[in-house]
Amino acid sequence: MSTLELKELSHPSGEVIKIAAGKTLDLKSQGSVTMPTGSVLQVVHGTTSTQVDTTSSSYVDTGLTATITPSSTSSKILAIYSPSIYQAVSGTALTIQLVRGSTSIAVHGYALFASGAVVISQVAATHLDSPATTSATTYKIQMKTESSKSITANYDDGAGDTHSTITLMEIQG
Repeated sequence: MSTLELKELSHPSGEVIKIAAGKTLDLKSQGSVTMPTGSVLQVVHGTTSTQVDTTSSSYVDTGLTATITPSSTSSKILAIYSPSIYQAVSGTALTIQLVRGSTSIAVHGYALFASGAVVISQVAATHLDSPATTSATTYKIQMKTESSKSITANYDDGAGDTHSTITLMEIQG
């Protein structure tokens, strides 16, 4: 096997550097690789179906959490989260928040209305965060209600079909 050492590899404008069919270009084992700004570097997914009930006007954990370890302090984290919320009383006001560690970084308010007594909503939200760390970072979703009305995350109706999800994507900064 031959080894070719280069300081820089470039190509004429409009041309493409190709790797032969069946061969692999292994950059990671040879040192660091810098991806273009905006590239997705890693994806972490979390889910829960554990039921959490509250009538609290203070935030409580929904059980929805995921941990990611950014590879650079300049990385961004795109959080996409969708807690499943059940209400037993119509007209319930709901607030959810995205928490990084112990810091609230995004708050979303919703009014859940129904003509009947029951509504199950798949609430969806996104947030682009700049944690400026390379340490393992945990994101979680919390919820609260207004006027002591009951809300439930991941209502267990016996069919096991309600669950909440969170996806964290590290984006090259």
